[in-house]
Amino acid sequence: MLHRVCMVSDFFYPNMGGVEEHIFNLSQCLISRGHKVIVLTHSYGERVGVRYMTNGLKVFYLPVRVFYNQCVLPTMVCSLPLIRYIFIRERITIIHGHSAFSALAHEAMVIGRLMDLKTVFTDHSLFGFADASAIITNKLLEISLADCNHCICVSHTGKENTVLRARVHCDRVSVIPNAVDTAAFTPDPSRRSTDTITVVVISRLVYRKGVDLMAQVIAEICPRYPQLQFLIGGDGPKRWLLEEVRERGGLQDRVTLLGSLEHSQVRGVLTRGHIFLNTSLTEAYCMAIVEAAACGLQVVSTRVGGIPEVLPSELIYLTEPNVPSLLLGLETALANLNSGNVVPPWECHHRVASLYNWMNVAQRTETVYHQVAGEKTKTLGSRLRSYMARGVLPFLLVVTLAHLMLRFLDWMVPRQGIDIAKDYNVTSHIMGSSHSNGDVHCHPYQARKKLS
Repeated sequence: MLHRVCMVSDFFYPNMGGVEEHIFNLSQCLISRGHKVIVLTHSYGERVGVRYMTNGLKVFYLPVRVFYNQCVLPTMVCSLPLIRYIFIRERITIIHGHSAFSALAHEAMVIGRLMDLKTVFTDHSLFGFADASAIITNKLLEISLADCNHCICVSHTGKENTVLRARVHCDRVSVIPNAVDTAAFTPDPSRRSTDTITVVVISRLVYRKGVDLMAQVIAEICPRYPQLQFLIGGDGPKRWLLEEVRERGGLQDRVTLLGSLEHSQVRGVLTRGHIFLNTSLTEAYCMAIVEAAACGLQVVSTRVGGIPEVLPSELIYLTEPNVPSLLLGLETALANLNSGNVVPPWECHHRVASLYNWMNVAQRTETVYHQVAGEKTKTLGSRLRSYMARGVLPFLLVVTLAHLMLRFLDWMVPRQGIDIAKDYNVTSHIMGSSHSNGDVHCHPYQARKKLS
């Protein structure tokens, strides 16, 4: 059974991150398996309208303004006619939303359900239960997933978190981990310095990533080990803290801040290092440590969220999220590195390649699609009862208004009057490109850069 899938999220190229890479790679694998896949996101600067990426992946950049943190304001009224038009024109059957932070994903899923389409949601994050922001986010997620056909989490810890905070029945939640393109992340020990030991950090410099811990670790470990250097990639509001530690300790020649990196640059930075340090305070699944292990680095990471599930024990040093434990983990990694008691880089790479690949993720996601496609379509009354069970009367009014708008649009802009888009034939493109310099033979990120 082939499906016509719309991936929806506020986070997509040219923005870079774990969610963006997940959507792109999953879409590519689903396309190669014969499914129709499009991506729906908001505009990024002048990037508005329809763009094509590798293997004919069609991306709709909606002309909607960003409200906060790269997310749109969920007005429903402004975007509903455009989203409905796209779903009908592309003959979409399944809406797949990504990220609890994405207002556009939740909005599209509500509209899709009112159009009798199936919905799947992938949760990429972990949330607490105590602070105000988490309480509000959890309530919004509970409302959004009240009528969702199925949810996907990237770790078992993430599943427990989603089931508790969104009150979703565990039978409606599957665990499908992320993967890494091991062909793009390969070791190159010749690029490592023989005179120094380099610790690599690649992360957004925000509180959730434990930048405060990282700064204290750097300040304490550098005086103990003169041969140690830090290579830090990423940017964010906490960058000033690392700059201050560097200035106070006179570590300008030992702590290098690379700033924001393109994804194509990450492998080049990783292969220069011996150890990868992750100080996150919360993670559902950390893609960075998998990429680092694929490049043959020894990984030192905090034991939080779903991280203990990601790599086998011989490839990672797990620590508590505090300075003494992180220092102990780093010192253990340094001692093993000096004694040669570590997994060789290429063996480490092959272990990661055997554990994670995107085609396996696509096959398991495909199974979820098959399951939801066979479910019965709910009536409007049953959908409203699902929302009433969550005790949110204002949202019932929003859903009712959206339903009336869709009925008005069915009269004003009837379905039979909307042109159906032609499907992109991947097979014929590959055949036609076999004698040319087509992007389809490039690495996905290289091709994506050319087509942008």
